[in-house]
Amino acid sequence: MLVDTASYPSPLSLSIIIWMVEELRKFTVEDLAGFNGVNGTPIYIAYEGRVFDVTASRLWRGGTHMKRHPAGRDLTVEMSAAPHDLSVLERFPQVGVLVPQGQEVAPNGRFRALPSAEARSASAAEGGSPLPRFLEEILERHPFFRRHPHPMTVHFPIVLMIFTPVFTLLYLATGWAGFETTAVNCLAAGLLFCLVVIPTGLFTWWVNYEARPMRPVTVKIVLSACMFADGLAAFLWRLGDPGVVARTGPSIPYLVLVFLLLPMVVVVAWFGATLTFPLRRANTPGLRT
Repeated sequence: MLVDTASYPSPLSLSIIIWMVEELRKFTVEDLAGFNGVNGTPIYIAYEGRVFDVTASRLWRGGTHMKRHPAGRDLTVEMSAAPHDLSVLERFPQVGVLVPQGQEVAPNGRFRALPSAEARSASAAEGGSPLPRFLEEILERHPFFRRHPHPMTVHFPIVLMIFTPVFTLLYLATGWAGFETTAVNCLAAGLLFCLVVIPTGLFTWWVNYEARPMRPVTVKIVLSACMFADGLAAFLWRLGDPGVVARTGPSIPYLVLVFLLLPMVVVVAWFGATLTFPLRRANTPGLRT
């Protein structure tokens, strides 16, 4: 069967149509009700999601058509029984589009579903805390902040906290002071990054999981706090006593603090990875369930 492709709009035409729809004003049902022709207001009606300005029509004077159909409403159902079709309305300018029921206009100009009362109640029942509306709008305008701040920064303290015991061990094995200095610098930088990573991690948990109780997150929160306290204690000790490792017979408690960082950071990183790449044990060959 031959198809007349000339009857189909070109990609450029489709782009223009989409742009025009996005640029048109979005009317909610409440917005539309204000354009009813009363007290000299413009006369708008909606049909199949399109809002038309029929102020110039003599048949809509006073805001009512044929003494039966008031303006400022969606007349899609009423027009299905009318003796005329859409071509009559298309003689008048389209001034906007009607926001579908159950949706709202996002800050980017597109439609999005309204959060239902049921969804919010379910979230609260699960211990969640939905984002306030103003914060949702900020994230709609700047989606970068929904996902990226924590993933972008979390790798730095992980690596730095791993390098701290590694370089300390290299110093103990070789006696070269440069390794010990590097270990201290890694520890200091890791602690600074923790001040960024921990708050952004809590924020990401709130944004993406509504702060619901989750075992991986609970483990990460507890161990991150312990790791930060442990690292801070080791750093302050080293700052107050530069020879704590350099002298003969290094302080065992100090080394315990330093080497405890390794298992803690590995566990934190593991549980963080399970959130990003969930393990699927069931029905997976080679994995014991």
